[in-house]
Amino acid sequence: MSDRGKVLALHGGLLLLLFALQFVLPAYHHGNLARIMVLATFAIGYNVMFGYAGLLSLGHALFFAAGMYGMGLAMQYGGTGPVAAMVVGLVVSVVVALVVGLLALRTAGVGFMIVTLMFAQAGYLTILYFGTYTRGDEGLVLQQAQRMLGGIDLSQPGARYFAALSLFAVCLMATLALVRAPFGKVLIAIRENEERARMLGYDVFRYKLAAVVISGTICGAAGAAYGLLFGYVGATFASVQYSIFPLLWVLLGGAGTVLGPFVGTLFMFYLIDLSSAVTSAYMLVAGVALVLLTLFAPQGLVGEIRDRIWRWLP
Repeated sequence: MSDRGKVLALHGGLLLLLFALQFVLPAYHHGNLARIMVLATFAIGYNVMFGYAGLLSLGHALFFAAGMYGMGLAMQYGGTGPVAAMVVGLVVSVVVALVVGLLALRTAGVGFMIVTLMFAQAGYLTILYFGTYTRGDEGLVLQQAQRMLGGIDLSQPGARYFAALSLFAVCLMATLALVRAPFGKVLIAIRENEERARMLGYDVFRYKLAAVVISGTICGAAGAAYGLLFGYVGATFASVQYSIFPLLWVLLGGAGTVLGPFVGTLFMFYLIDLSSAVTSAYMLVAGVALVLLTLFAPQGLVGEIRDRIWRWLP
């Protein structure tokens, strides 16, 4: 089988496995996996910018929250249905990503990290300031009647799982196509040697801006889907921890790999879930695991598999 065939078989096989699991998983893990797929979509968006374009952001909670609040406010105060609310969330995240990209890309390195963090903090404080509408830390609870899509109740486990899988599948395969296309190759070239890419005639700023917008859009879609499927929109999702989480997931799974974000999210989610049942210091357990993986698997779980076994992994 050719490398292309292996890649398609592996990624398609994962999606088929996830589809089959919804019929056999216990209720607890069924709900967990739906949540993991939405969060993994968030990590996929982060990976486009960090793993492939080499842009280390500390403000991706802004994009996640932009999609979530765009969807939630449209549904709560505009009376829109789920589809229209999702579209609003996507539009808001695109606009926010474009503005952030145009301004933040004037900096580089540590400056870029700080600027993205400040934008995210500004977004978080804006949500708290307009608490009359956003309900601040209390958040907005979306009622079951608001989450009906053509007679399908998205609050029900089966419909929620399938919707999460659909979003994850679209973003996973779109990212796979993106990184194997010439555009993705240019992003990798910029990540590896920006000056050489510029000397070859590529408009580095334009490619970076496109990476920021694509990343922000995917993260916004994940935020909108999370709020819609789980019925809650809150300021917590705009806080610093939701800028750190996707970075951890991508590092654990393997930056610059298509499957890395999913593997990292799955690993960290269940590590915290299982350790929290044993000790209240579950974040210490997660920290130790992160340190060990950084020392012994610096490329991440999928990255190490690519380096040692399957070199054809994208």
